Amino acid sequence: MGCVNRHDLGLLLLRVGTGAVLAAHGSQKLAGWFGGGGVEGTTAAMEAMGFHPPKYSAIAAGLGEAGGGALLALGLATPAAGAAAAGAMAGAVAVHAPAGFFAQGGGYEYPAFLGFTAAAIGLAGPGRYSVDHATGHAFNQPWTLALAFLGSAAAAAAVVGKRSRRQAVPEPEHF
Repeated sequence: MGCVNRHDLGLLLLRVGTGAVLAAHGSQKLAGWFGGGGVEGTTAAMEAMGFHPPKYSAIAAGLGEAGGGALLALGLATPAAGAAAAGAMAGAVAVHAPAGFFAQGGGYEYPAFLGFTAAAIGLAGPGRYSVDHATGHAFNQPWTLALAFLGSAAAAAAVVGKRSRRQAVPEPEHF
């Protein structure tokens, strides 16, 4: 195939496609683009879903998706981008889990796929056709990978755990 590396070309396509989907999804939350609710609408949705504080949860989810997606598409800070997007998708999986696996029934199939794909790209690295490669992998170091994934996992566990504990407490009855 000459100077074109199929592995790197495949990573480029996967990064750009996954990153664009995540960036679009997150921009719905942050800016109201593509029919989204913006921060205000997402805040109300986060409150209804049991995330507290809802505004910070809305902003964090939007940044994890939009920011992580944009960085994935560029291949910039790829470990942190993959970890951020995967962490945001962990929250979405928690919301959809009661409906089962398949998306047609409201399940977690789609956010799980996006989360696993983002995590895999973060672990595999961006490939040759990326900003990380062009900058000598300044933001794609082993310590960045470890720190990003540990931080994202800890944050996702804390947020999802807090939501689960709040949902387990029964609402007081009003007479």
